[in-house]
Amino acid sequence: MIIEWYESLGRALGQDPFSLLLEHIGTFAGAISGVRLASVKKFDWFGAYVIGFVTALGGGTLRDLMLNLPPFWMRHPSYLITTFAALVAVAVFGRRFISERITWFVFDTISIALFTVLGLEKTLLHGFPSWCAIVMGVVTAVFGGILRDVLINQVPLIFRKEIYAMACFVGAVLYVVLYNCFDVSPIVCGSLCMIVIFILRALAIKYSWSFPVLRGHPMHRRHE
Repeated sequence: MIIEWYESLGRALGQDPFSLLLEHIGTFAGAISGVRLASVKKFDWFGAYVIGFVTALGGGTLRDLMLNLPPFWMRHPSYLITTFAALVAVAVFGRRFISERITWFVFDTISIALFTVLGLEKTLLHGFPSWCAIVMGVVTAVFGGILRDVLINQVPLIFRKEIYAMACFVGAVLYVVLYNCFDVSPIVCGSLCMIVIFILRALAIKYSWSFPVLRGHPMHRRHE
């Protein structure tokens, strides 16, 4: 039944049903990570929904605007419904989603891995070069998280030491190399890209991998 619904929706929107399914999975996972952080900050239901919405859909919105396309979620209300489902899931299973860090990691990483692939493939589909596709893949994956962190008043995750956007970048580069140089099918490229992102994120957290912090001297006003 679900497959048939995605097939009919894909025909209506002129989009591959499998890509639609991945978009909704990524939307749900991204919204979970956003709503979970909003609940930690004691947001109400409306505020938590907004945070979940921008987390899940912010990156894809910026990507589509930069590609001169209408934002993908404006074509069908199912993305808004999926975000609301994430809100309900956190409300019902709140203790598990909120208190366990591993749960947040899994949903957040699933989201950025899926959106990296979807952003990259959509950019290539519209005729943009591979380097642009890599950039758009990373933007799709991380920009929603930037908006989330700004709205909940904390330093965005990609600007801290933890490896985050770089994992998406490495996965996107792997996709492009396999696709362009070795003629690997998009399904295999996308699967390997997501696996690499997941592994890099997991290893970075387990072993505290990070980039060096840029340290500067504070600026002092010159006394006149």
